[in-house]
Amino acid sequence: MTPRLSFFGAAGTVTGSCFHVEHSGGRFLVDCGMFQGSKTLRELNYGPFPFDPTAVDFVLLTHAHIDHSGLVPKLVKAGFRGPVFTTSGTRDLLTFMLPDSGYIQETDVERLNRRNRQRGRDTVTPIYTRADAEASLQRLRAVEYEDWIVCGPKVRARYWNAGHILGSASIEIEIEVRKERRPLRLLFSGDLGPDHKLFHPVPTGPAELDYVILEGTYGDRDRPAVSPAGRREMLRQEVLTALERGGNLLVPAFAIERTQELLLDLAHLFASGAIPAAHVFIDSPLAIRATEVFAAHAHSLEDVTAVPAPFKMPNFHFLETVEQSMAAGRIESGAIILAASGMCEAGRIRHHLKQHLWRSNTTVLFVGYQAPGTLGQVLIGGAKSVRIHGEEVTVRAAIRSLDVYSGHADRAELLAWMRERLPIRSGVFLVHGEGDSLRSLRSALLAERLPPDRVLIPQLDETFLLVAGGPPREAEGPRRLPQRVVDRPDWHNAYAALVLDLQHALQERRSDRDRELLIARLRQVLQDHRESV
Repeated sequence: MTPRLSFFGAAGTVTGSCFHVEHSGGRFLVDCGMFQGSKTLRELNYGPFPFDPTAVDFVLLTHAHIDHSGLVPKLVKAGFRGPVFTTSGTRDLLTFMLPDSGYIQETDVERLNRRNRQRGRDTVTPIYTRADAEASLQRLRAVEYEDWIVCGPKVRARYWNAGHILGSASIEIEIEVRKERRPLRLLFSGDLGPDHKLFHPVPTGPAELDYVILEGTYGDRDRPAVSPAGRREMLRQEVLTALERGGNLLVPAFAIERTQELLLDLAHLFASGAIPAAHVFIDSPLAIRATEVFAAHAHSLEDVTAVPAPFKMPNFHFLETVEQSMAAGRIESGAIILAASGMCEAGRIRHHLKQHLWRSNTTVLFVGYQAPGTLGQVLIGGAKSVRIHGEEVTVRAAIRSLDVYSGHADRAELLAWMRERLPIRSGVFLVHGEGDSLRSLRSALLAERLPPDRVLIPQLDETFLLVAGGPPREAEGPRRLPQRVVDRPDWHNAYAALVLDLQHALQERRSDRDRELLIARLRQVLQDHRESV
């Protein structure tokens, strides 16, 4: 049979990376990640997989981020019994990340179910539990970079350093195809790091491929080149401005890599006296475990020797317990608080935001990508109030963004990486990006003289036949969501914004009579709608 590639995630959106390959020898996955963003998109995490988990022979993971690995426990729970191949760095990170993900889901669902019971609604169950996640760790199999592994019938794979986070990889795959003199050669880029990223070398990979599946998170922008010293200077200015405002600096930071990058740069600034020795609270048990993994892999990392023991500065405080987190939350000024999650969708950062967003002397500094529909994206968009844990919180804090810590290559770097992969015989699929970003990257690739019918932007759940010599051919199949709702805020976001707007409009009215009239007009609109349906 002609190999088939299905895009069950990260297609027209950034999260949920999951690619299903079917060939004459069996089936396998590249990544099995969790969707983040709008509620409509996140609900896909709870539904059944669009394939039979028991029929999957093995999984190849590009790296440990939850949007690439977060549904592995669900896959195992659903009957998958094959190996999950990772680098040793990814394996070590997942040892903490997946159980942490299960715990977060359990606690979030417990909180939601308390509200549902009060409102007379049905209760829900978590996608998986901490115990499910711990059981799935038995499936992990560590591999070395650039060593071929035979991972299933007629399939072998090789991992290349992607320079994104500890253990990240692009995955080269060869599939034996009947009646073809040579195997079909695929390369899944995974997430590619930028040039000169902290800790990691420039991404590498093979050439002369049939198909490349390329990420395009920042395919529509070129960032100015910033030296390590320039990056630290930008962070210094943000820290000093925040502290001068008299409140705390909150940094929603991904527990893996981003937290460690910030700690390294803060250690530089403290050691040189460039900023005062403010207390830094790392409020994420997962980030603490990840920092330990980084220390264990220090021999394979760059940039970690300039400051002695950079993760052990005397003013760095690692908070393990809820009680420690609550105590840090009571500090009203002079503290720097780094807490997960980076998009503010879960974890301890939401508690800190709830306690401090309404304070005019607070600063919130975003240092990573914010998916559409996330609380982080809503805040960056200028929201005057938000809902956290079911309660309205006014936003008076200064909202800042610093893009120099991105873990993704920009357009120029993606194009440079692609030039080194040439020739590409059959086609390029652009994934892991929003619509505008992917369309811009496609235009740039066409300017590099790639044929238009061989540079494709697949939609969610779309399937292609991987023809040797190409171009790929689309195959029919069911879709879980229309593409128009995949990469943008959904009606849940609009409803939350409407409720807040209504509350503000009522508060602004001068009298109860004016408020009654506004409510009456809204009721009339609803009545007219019911009568027209």
